[in-house]
Amino acid sequence: MTQAKRLTLKISEIFCSLAGEGGLTGKPMAFVRLSGCNLRCLWCDTTYALEGGEELTAEQIVARISGFGLKNVLVTGGEPLAQTATRAFLKLLIEKGFEVALETNGSFSIEGVDKRVCIIMDIKCPSSGVSESNLWENIGGLGEKDEVKFVIADRADFEYAKEAVLTRLRDCPAAVWFGPAWGKIEPGELAGWIIAEKLPVRMYLQLHKAIGIK
Repeated sequence: MTQAKRLTLKISEIFCSLAGEGGLTGKPMAFVRLSGCNLRCLWCDTTYALEGGEELTAEQIVARISGFGLKNVLVTGGEPLAQTATRAFLKLLIEKGFEVALETNGSFSIEGVDKRVCIIMDIKCPSSGVSESNLWENIGGLGEKDEVKFVIADRADFEYAKEAVLTRLRDCPAAVWFGPAWGKIEPGELAGWIIAEKLPVRMYLQLHKAIGIK
């Protein structure tokens, strides 16, 4: 039995869309959304993926995403690293010639994730209700191709993120992104704070929501 047939993951959905956040914004990609998450962020916008899902083999997943005719794959959740097979699945995708990005909530170790995968790691701010879950040791495992993302809902979140950028992330080579929590803060207000503080970060908007696609 091949590895692709042995590996199974619980999947919430597989679809094709434009990446909506960070450095991948606007890029057509195959999305593989895994089911299950260990956190319950107060502003989570994918609560349907917290539980349930369909169990599929890696072979079945690859067949579906291959049908989109795209090289770029984003593995997201839920929380992908909550499933033990995810690391092997990411490596399999790389070996099959896909360019792979992983979105993770930052509460699981990224050790063992294939170095060719672009890791997009959240650092949870206080408004999420789960900021105590941040696994700060992960920062040392990030490289230049990777990204760190803060979702900002208010000034307290901004101050928390600013402190992290100026201390814990000071020597991290990954790109750092701040984004407004949808419906919680005006993008222009966040932009003004970033400019006033002259922070070495980038700001993103959620393109997929702005143009009304998945």
